Amino acid sequence: MREKVVLAYSGGLDTSIIIPWLKENYDCEVIAMIADVGQGDDMDQVVEKARKTGASKVSVVDLREEFLTDYVFPALRAGAVYEDKYLLGTSLARPVIAKHQVEVALKEGASALAHGCTGKGNDQVRFEHAFQALAPSLKVIAPWRQWDLKSREDCLDYAERHGISVAASREKIHSRDRNIWHISHEGGELESPANSPLESTWQLTPSLKDAPDREESVTIGFAAGNPVSINGQKMDPVVLVELLNEIGSRHAIGRVDIVENRFVGMKSRGCYETPGGTLLLAAHRELEALCLDRDLTHYKQQVSLKYAELVYYGLWFTPLRQALDAFVSETQKEVTGTVTLKLYKGNVTIGSRQSDFSLYRTDLSSFTMGDSYDQKDAAGFIRILGLPARSRALLRQEVAK
Repeated sequence: MREKVVLAYSGGLDTSIIIPWLKENYDCEVIAMIADVGQGDDMDQVVEKARKTGASKVSVVDLREEFLTDYVFPALRAGAVYEDKYLLGTSLARPVIAKHQVEVALKEGASALAHGCTGKGNDQVRFEHAFQALAPSLKVIAPWRQWDLKSREDCLDYAERHGISVAASREKIHSRDRNIWHISHEGGELESPANSPLESTWQLTPSLKDAPDREESVTIGFAAGNPVSINGQKMDPVVLVELLNEIGSRHAIGRVDIVENRFVGMKSRGCYETPGGTLLLAAHRELEALCLDRDLTHYKQQVSLKYAELVYYGLWFTPLRQALDAFVSETQKEVTGTVTLKLYKGNVTIGSRQSDFSLYRTDLSSFTMGDSYDQKDAAGFIRILGLPARSRALLRQEVAK
């Protein structure tokens, strides 16, 4: 019986040529696993392409809701942003894809898993760490670490020799990854940090000058840290994020141009568009500002940084990530309410914040002095707080005599 290999298949340049390469070099049966994470592809066409290039079987799995509820929203609740900019769109998608790739492999009796990640990037770590955590007995095939192809131009040559039609071209050389949360852009003019992105590089958002010359408001409702409604209308996660993507994109919101530190040790430059996610993050932060106390807020900021690192590094299926999720879930029990955002030409400002669990008290914070706060108490507080400084100062005075 021929060996079965399950390939995480997207229909892009890399995975399109991997199917014939696997058959040539391993004499195996290739099963293409197509994960629908909201990339907007015509799945029938992707399936047909996989079969035409040699896949013996194609499995399509709709992961959009699972991706949002079990991966994206936990990261949102954690406030996870890598290096202050990246909302982790690709990083979050890899573990859910890998999980279902493993499930297909076990169901089909496959002995190996394959992916199209290069030996220089983060995705190889994300896929293979998930494979080891979920199915350590399965072999892993990483063609980019084995074949003699060195560039996208080499891949295009290979595709042409094998009669494989691909969307990439020598004129349009960007590498892109899209899902319901974001789209990423790499390659082309972006390989030099000195170059500005071409306007044609951006796919979801218009330029600022082409965004509407009017402000738009949107109200996002949360329950226990999870987004549940837009403008008072309850929605399921997929519809909610798709609508926020549409609203945010219209106002050129969510563009990021970043030089980031890859897990493998090098710096890379990429551009991301996360319109709906940018709105959700802004609203969630404002609601937390109302509902979390000072010490919890400050400690959670540290957790947010660590959480983002774990996601970016591909360490989703780890006890530490699970433990951090438990902590975050505890912090979110009262993060319930609504936040109104005002959108205008790439900018997001806050219109209002409301929550039944708000810790903001007008009787305490108002400049009008009421009975809820005795100003005389501040004198004792400051003297106790200043005791170490006062002691040091007195000691220095005595030593100086």
